[in-house]
Amino acid sequence: MPFSLPQKLLTEFIGTFFLSLTICVSVIHHEYEYMPFAIASTLMVVIYAGGHISGAHYNPAVTISVYLRGSCNKDDVLPYIASQILAAVIAALVADRFLTTKKYYDVELFTLGSEAVVAEFLFTFLLAYVILNVATTESKSGNGYYGASIALVVLAGAITVGSISLASFNPAVTSALIISGKISFSASWMHFLPQLFGAILATYVYKFTMENQ
Repeated sequence: MPFSLPQKLLTEFIGTFFLSLTICVSVIHHEYEYMPFAIASTLMVVIYAGGHISGAHYNPAVTISVYLRGSCNKDDVLPYIASQILAAVIAALVADRFLTTKKYYDVELFTLGSEAVVAEFLFTFLLAYVILNVATTESKSGNGYYGASIALVVLAGAITVGSISLASFNPAVTSALIISGKISFSASWMHFLPQLFGAILATYVYKFTMENQ
């Protein structure tokens, strides 16, 4: 059954948002040396996650090109572009408002701020979203790239927000960091809660985009 326009638009929004967010945060934090790896990793995983739904354009220029080639419905062009631009604008605002504080932390005790909550929420969401799409979707059963996709999410997150939250995106890893003294126990909720809510939101987004499939 074909995917509906809202399902495709949400997929385009998510992919463009995380691609734009990775670029913006990398620039803000001057991570120029590793920025190409973060951007390429993010783009690869959102293509794997959303390509079967929307075509994974994540770029107005690509949407126009695909339309001119005859592979995109004309009624989808303007909504796609609007979704992509909106996602990019929101990503820039999130990066500027919530992810701008560069943390130079004591390796023995990492003190978290609100930026860490946002970072853990967003990249745990992305991790769960990619896993659900590449590892649990029936049409992608048996694919040979799901492991690489999942690992690349963690790579992109580590490069993009590692200096903000230590990039665990995983309650088990967070527990290990607490026991090892890298994160204070009193701040542990700032990892656990956003990880939990990010994963839950990803599940509902996945169910919406795959509804009736």
